[in-house]
Amino acid sequence: MKRNLLFLAAALLCGPVSLHARTYTLEQCKALALENNNKMKNGLLDVQIAAQTRKEAFTRFFPTVSAAGMAFTASHDMLRLSVPLDLPIPGLELPPLSMGMMKHGLIGGITALQPVFAGRQVAAGNRLARIGEQTGNLKLRVSEREVNETVERYFWQIVALRGKLETLDAADRQLAQIRHDVETAIRAGISTRNDLLRVELKQQENESNRLKVENGIGATRLLLAQYVGAPLAEPFEIAAEGTGMPEAPEKWYADPAGAAESRPEAQLLDKQIEASKQQVRMTRGKNMPTVGVGAGYLYHDLAGEGNDFGMVFASVSVPITGWWGGSHAVKRERMKRLQAENDRRESVELMQVEIVRCWDELREAYEQIRLAEKSIVSATENLRLNEDYFRAGTVSLSDLLDAQTLLQQSRDQLTDAGADYRVKLAKYRLITGQ
Repeated sequence: MKRNLLFLAAALLCGPVSLHARTYTLEQCKALALENNNKMKNGLLDVQIAAQTRKEAFTRFFPTVSAAGMAFTASHDMLRLSVPLDLPIPGLELPPLSMGMMKHGLIGGITALQPVFAGRQVAAGNRLARIGEQTGNLKLRVSEREVNETVERYFWQIVALRGKLETLDAADRQLAQIRHDVETAIRAGISTRNDLLRVELKQQENESNRLKVENGIGATRLLLAQYVGAPLAEPFEIAAEGTGMPEAPEKWYADPAGAAESRPEAQLLDKQIEASKQQVRMTRGKNMPTVGVGAGYLYHDLAGEGNDFGMVFASVSVPITGWWGGSHAVKRERMKRLQAENDRRESVELMQVEIVRCWDELREAYEQIRLAEKSIVSATENLRLNEDYFRAGTVSLSDLLDAQTLLQQSRDQLTDAGADYRVKLAKYRLITGQ
């Protein structure tokens, strides 16, 4: 088993993708993650747990029914009586009459108690349970956003690394052409063997970078496969469409204040305030009288003869000594409610700041793409001129290799900028509810 896992990891990290690899689009990866990711599974379980808590709280509205029974045998009669026999007969003395009972007994009964008034604790408890269920659903929405954001990041990391492989392919072709020119110059006697060695070192550097990029693709692909819950025993591949120049971000702009208010985090804070209000009512209810009515049926056999009867009763409990400390408890819960309102206000403001910062970063990332494209045009022309000048013998090999490196760096910058823009666009759309 261990050997199979090691072989699988090595194949995914280093080996080429099989022709039978299943290919997943970005949307398919998101759908798989929402279905299989551990965070989503636990979030769904939290919602189900909250639903069961709500159903449990609802049962508090109904009567509490209990039954009890007991049978006993004592070592002797638990109730003993000694009755003196003082008869009005002169000269006649009788010993006292002894009686005993309750050496054996049987007691049983069933009662039902319906709470009539409990300081509104039952109603407040049910509202708290409903708030807990609603909170679970909102937390699930937050988890869904976080999962989608992580999938986007892994996905575009793979796309960026693939782009770097394409850049290395182009660099290899350029270096092959440069090597051909250097070999021609050596044969013509206008260059030295040292120039050829420098080109070979550059080619070897590219091979080293290729190995690092391929390993990075394998590792990130394995992480994405595990995160979305794809079968690790099967080869995993992604299909990236529309990796050219993306759309400008202006179409996705959202008002920061409105977007912050609509986020599930803000709604979670609202639920926290609602829960604190219900907690104030619960605490106040503990200091109020409780009233209940009930009915029961009892049976006992304590003196050798069974007896059964029914009864109805009412109960009232007044926590007189608890009023003093209870008033402070109510004030404490009110202060907690004020804290929740203050936290909500500050958190929404921070959300607005986050949305504005993400928007600025998104626009910056888009401009970086445009600048990288301009850099590629300039670097391509620079390399063409240096190639012509090198063939003419007016520039050195170092200048030509520097021009090739600049073009390679410009292409890598464009690849990184494109992936960075798509990750930041996905995050901006997620945090603004788009």
